[in-house]
Amino acid sequence: MKSQKLTDVAAGRSRWYDDACGTAHALELVGERWSLLILRELMFGARRFSELRRALPGISANVLTQRLVGLEQAGLLVRRLLPSPANVAVYELTPWGYEAEEPIKVLGRWAVRSPDHDPTLPLSAASLMMSFRTMFDAGRAAGLEAVIGFDLGAADRFVATIGQGAIAVVRGDCASAGLRLTGTPEQVGAIVYGGAAAQDVGVRVDGDAPLLARFAQLFPLPEKAGIAPGAAAQ
Repeated sequence: MKSQKLTDVAAGRSRWYDDACGTAHALELVGERWSLLILRELMFGARRFSELRRALPGISANVLTQRLVGLEQAGLLVRRLLPSPANVAVYELTPWGYEAEEPIKVLGRWAVRSPDHDPTLPLSAASLMMSFRTMFDAGRAAGLEAVIGFDLGAADRFVATIGQGAIAVVRGDCASAGLRLTGTPEQVGAIVYGGAAAQDVGVRVDGDAPLLARFAQLFPLPEKAGIAPGAAAQ
């Protein structure tokens, strides 16, 4: 065991719990502050260091560097250099890293049931798109076939394709989408999760405007968790 711990330290990996449970090891892999959010930002493809910092304004450059190194050492992401003329380093998830989407979605859906969750706080473009993947209700989308584009600024453009009771969201040009929404992630989120009207929050709507009302109903938030009697006193 001592030899293994020394090997882990040399490889730059943390061993916090000395516990064989998979949940404990998951926390050792992604339990440090910002780690899961970095994975979330990379779920839609490779990102530059500057793009990650812009999406996570509360993180310092030093901490972001540390987390990227740690996630790379854990095998969850890789750093690669874009070919000329870009010659810029980007970070992208490994196939195993992409598998973290499911636990991230499950954790997010569980957490929004907290009475303390505040959907009006700032969120990134990737966070909004991940919420669509997480909260999508296949039953409400029955019979709907649609392509919806989102221009969320700063090169954050996405296309959501809905069909056969499923949703696919990818980064991409939204010019040819049947419905196009232009605004900030918070503004679009206010429409979908807050019931706001597009004109009231400053979202530009192009194309099939009536589709927006149907789209906004596809992502119901789960009921808040009740507090068991006596729980507050424990």
